[in-house]
Amino acid sequence: MSLSILNNELVFPPVELAEPDGLLAVGGDLRTERLLLAYRQGIFPWYEGQHILWWCPDPRFVLFPDELRESKSMRQLLKRDAFEFRTDTAFAQVITNCKTVARRGQESTWITEEVRAAYTRLHLAGYAHSAETYYEGQLVGGLYGIRLGKVFFGESMFSKASNASKYAFIRYVQQLREEGVELIDCQVYTEHLESLGARMIPRPDFIALLDRLIP
Repeated sequence: MSLSILNNELVFPPVELAEPDGLLAVGGDLRTERLLLAYRQGIFPWYEGQHILWWCPDPRFVLFPDELRESKSMRQLLKRDAFEFRTDTAFAQVITNCKTVARRGQESTWITEEVRAAYTRLHLAGYAHSAETYYEGQLVGGLYGIRLGKVFFGESMFSKASNASKYAFIRYVQQLREEGVELIDCQVYTEHLESLGARMIPRPDFIALLDRLIP
């Protein structure tokens, strides 16, 4: 199967043409219009070297907000408001920390300067959002992603204190659920998110949900 090479035209190949690992296309750019088109179709970008790679894996790792799981220890932290929780007050700091804070088993980051600029534009346009946790006034954890209709597409998270990113995630899922969001896209499997209730669903089911939940 030949990989699609994107040019300036705002179009993606059918997701059914993706490679077994989910790779669908290479190239193109990160302008706002292309990113919004990608997310609406269940496609997301990921850098490898200098190349933009576009992915739509099958199965897809998602969380239905009603299936959110909270461990006993996390419920205790939430009950006593162990962290201060905010949204959209430090988007630039969140994405910068997602880029720079070291992760166990990960030697590099896909968040290039081009990515940071592109998602900042999405934030200014009202599509990208951040959820943040603070301790004693200092930003210690958070995440960011894209909101379209009743879907939130999670992109990355960071933590500088134990449970800080998990706390931000749980609080934000609770908030999104109250706002009517019915699907959280987690993209690819992580043990961390599985412990919070995320699970795999077939790609056709995921695309059908996007068609229903995004106007």
